[in-house]
Amino acid sequence: MHFVLFFTNWLPDNVIFLRLRGWLASFFFKQCGPNLRLGRNLSFYNPSNIKIGRDVYIAYGCWFLGADEIVIDNEVMFGPYCVIADANHTMLGESYRFGPPKIGKIKFESGCWIGAHSIILMNVIIGKAALVAANSLVNTDVGCFQIVGGVPAREIKKIAQ
Repeated sequence: MHFVLFFTNWLPDNVIFLRLRGWLASFFFKQCGPNLRLGRNLSFYNPSNIKIGRDVYIAYGCWFLGADEIVIDNEVMFGPYCVIADANHTMLGESYRFGPPKIGKIKFESGCWIGAHSIILMNVIIGKAALVAANSLVNTDVGCFQIVGGVPAREIKKIAQ
C-alpha cells in the first residue's frame, strides 16, 4: 500500500488519477467497493482492517489507523487532513510511551461527509447522511441526518429529510 501511494503521489489530484490511485490501493483493504477515489499524501496503517464501500472519496492528507476495524459505507466523503484513529494510548507507570493501546471500532454510515481537519476517535458511529463540520473532534456517536461541529463535536442541527 505504501509503495502504491508513494509512487502515485506525484500525479495531480484530478478525476483520472484519483480513480487510478483508488483502484491500485483497493487491493490492500479488507474489502473495497468500486469507484474509490484517493487524494495524495494519505496514510493507512493496517489497511487490512479497513472496509470501504462504493463511491468513497478520501481527500488530500488524511490519516487512518486501522488497529481494530474501520467500516466506511457507500458514498462517504472525507475532506483534507482528517484523522481517523480507532486506538488510543494508555499510561504505564508515569508515561504514555509504552502503555498498552486501547482499541475500538469506527463506522461511517452511507452518505456522510467528514469536513476538513476533523478527528474521529474510536468507538464512534457516524450516522447516515450526517455532516461533521470542519475542525471538529468527534468522540461520541453522531445520529443520522445530523450536523455536528466543535471540540468536542456537539449537535448543530438536524437535516430535513
